[in-house]
Amino acid sequence: MSFWAETGAIFSAFLSQDSFEIQSALESNATWVLGAVVAALGGVAIMLIYRAVPFVERHLERSVMVYSYLAIALIIFWGVIDRFVFNDQEPWSTTIPPLLFMVMAWFGASYNVRLRTHLSFSEFRTAMPRGGQLTCLILDAILWFGFAVIVIVTTTRLVALSASNFQIVLGTDNIMQWWFLLAAPLSFFLMVGRVFQNLAGDLHNWKTGEPLIKQAVIGAD
Repeated sequence: MSFWAETGAIFSAFLSQDSFEIQSALESNATWVLGAVVAALGGVAIMLIYRAVPFVERHLERSVMVYSYLAIALIIFWGVIDRFVFNDQEPWSTTIPPLLFMVMAWFGASYNVRLRTHLSFSEFRTAMPRGGQLTCLILDAILWFGFAVIVIVTTTRLVALSASNFQIVLGTDNIMQWWFLLAAPLSFFLMVGRVFQNLAGDLHNWKTGEPLIKQAVIGAD
């Protein structure tokens, strides 16, 4: 099947909202090209939203992280009391927290890409000439974008597979696993927006003569 036919099948499957068709259509090779294009367009859109609404830019990912963490703590806290005080236990008390932890980690990864608190080797790069610093920062953007595309495509396939198999969270009757898994591609779309934010800032600093490499601080704004 040609690239355009596979692309058309993907769009048709999403329009049908049938998880079986979506899962089948996403297995094609065109998914990778389409995923890269959608990731780039989505990243630009997210970057523009962040510029237009600074409140969202400052609080979206952190809010998801904090509320996910609080929900995990509350479930575990009540689970301990429920088990050792009331001699009872909710069957989902050991399955929901790991899923919430993954949501927290995914959105946290996006937020910390913006802060550049992942491995950035800032001490080493500070000693490099200015052109080398910009080259490293551009390489960072390329690598993060490629990584995000891989995750978006593979996890979207996983979401579709989970939905098509009607997988529910263990210990529950009607909570679907794909509701939680969907947070993975969504958070990596946000990551692409953060990557583009950083790249735009790097190019601006290059033109204006501002320092390119700054010390990253975990939890900073």
